[in-house]
Amino acid sequence: MPCTTLLVGRRASADGSPLVARTEDSGGTGFDPKRVVVVAPEDQPRTYTSVIGGRTIELPEDPLRYTSVPNALPHEGIWGNAGINAANVAMSATETLTSNPRVLGADPLVEPSAEQPGGFGEEDFLTLVLPYIRSAREGVQRLGALLAEHGTYEMNGIAFSDESDIWWLETVGGHHWIARRVPEDHYVTMPNQLGIDSFDLADAEGPGRDHLASPDLRAFLREHHLDLTLRDADASPSVFNPREAFGSHTQHDHVYNTPRAWSMQRILSPHAEDWDAGLPGASPDSDDLAWSRRPERLLTVEDVKDVLSSHYQGTVYDPYSPRGTEAERRAFRPIGINRHNALAILQIRPDLPESHRALQWVAYASNPFTTLIPMFTNVEEAPAYLATTGEQVSTDSFYWASRLIAALADPHFDAIIPEIERYQLKTLALGHAAVHAADQEVAAAGSDEDVPALLAAANTEVAEQIREATDALLSSVLFTASNRMTNRFSRSDE
Repeated sequence: MPCTTLLVGRRASADGSPLVARTEDSGGTGFDPKRVVVVAPEDQPRTYTSVIGGRTIELPEDPLRYTSVPNALPHEGIWGNAGINAANVAMSATETLTSNPRVLGADPLVEPSAEQPGGFGEEDFLTLVLPYIRSAREGVQRLGALLAEHGTYEMNGIAFSDESDIWWLETVGGHHWIARRVPEDHYVTMPNQLGIDSFDLADAEGPGRDHLASPDLRAFLREHHLDLTLRDADASPSVFNPREAFGSHTQHDHVYNTPRAWSMQRILSPHAEDWDAGLPGASPDSDDLAWSRRPERLLTVEDVKDVLSSHYQGTVYDPYSPRGTEAERRAFRPIGINRHNALAILQIRPDLPESHRALQWVAYASNPFTTLIPMFTNVEEAPAYLATTGEQVSTDSFYWASRLIAALADPHFDAIIPEIERYQLKTLALGHAAVHAADQEVAAAGSDEDVPALLAAANTEVAEQIREATDALLSSVLFTASNRMTNRFSRSDE
């Protein structure tokens, strides 16, 4: 699935929370409406069959409760997108990645056919993994075991986080995988391209402090001559570049993928490189952009939202700017695109009690025009405004209201974006105030048993406040767009 992922280590975050964020974008043929649900243990399937892969698996009997952002129309499966479980472990699934013929020939993808089922993929992973893990590392290990046994029909990137760590896993062919712990003071940019640019096999095979991998990865590399690293005589034979071994550097990458990494790093590390000079390693079509960087200041939830809404502002590549030529404005795929389905920012706050440590911030539709609603995840159900998404367009749904606003605002960007920005400022402030108030109320609660109900009430209250603001914005945007219609005529019969 097209998407963009941004990971922020806890020492790079303003409040010390690891942040995992991913936009899920639909393909070019249509949109996939999304909703938020809370899956209770009794509702988790014990036998699971994937729709696309056609593969059946028996699941453990002791699932945890977890949140999910599935497709509202389930004809292609669940597609859970992102969630946090009752143990305060977060998972985002998945970023579709690139590969190359050498890898796919050495370990072919397990594609479904009339003769046999396929492996598992983005449709399945959240449902198969998140309910059964109690740490980010356990998430890597469970998913790695599933890949080894069942395989996958696509290349995937998956994030796991807990109160201290973020792990990023990338699949390699049909059954192999690597995972690296995000440096605590770094952020990671992932734009639909295999990204890890340095990997220590000795650590993966030994203590696994920062690297984990398929047990036979060294033999796999050697047998198929996949390691392309040129080493100095004193260099470690265990450290290699997975992006060169397993990834790609195609024209598609240079138009669709690498410009997004360039844009994110240009925003978050503006003085690290001369981003606009077209230099190797710092240009939109560079094959050598760093997988992770240290930001120039601590990052916030708003920074993450802004980066994942980017459309190359301040450059000739911005489709809304008159600065560039028409060819330049259409040269690269923006991060903030029309085809966003949902954005989830998963925040695990280590300085708070487990009962209200986890937050899932949710936005729907095209990010440049949308806002976030915070949701505490230690609850039994999601607020109706996030959960009520159907096939029919309705302003009772945050998804559909957000998509309507974006579609109406886009043709009149310059006229409407100031109002969008005021709405975003107001609603994000409402969100932070609601979280702060709920934290205080929970701290004064008599027992942990009272907490889920308090959090559910807080979720509903802030969702309804943002619903009121969203309805007002929609009315205003509709009025402005109506007055700017092509068939407008100023003279009337008054």
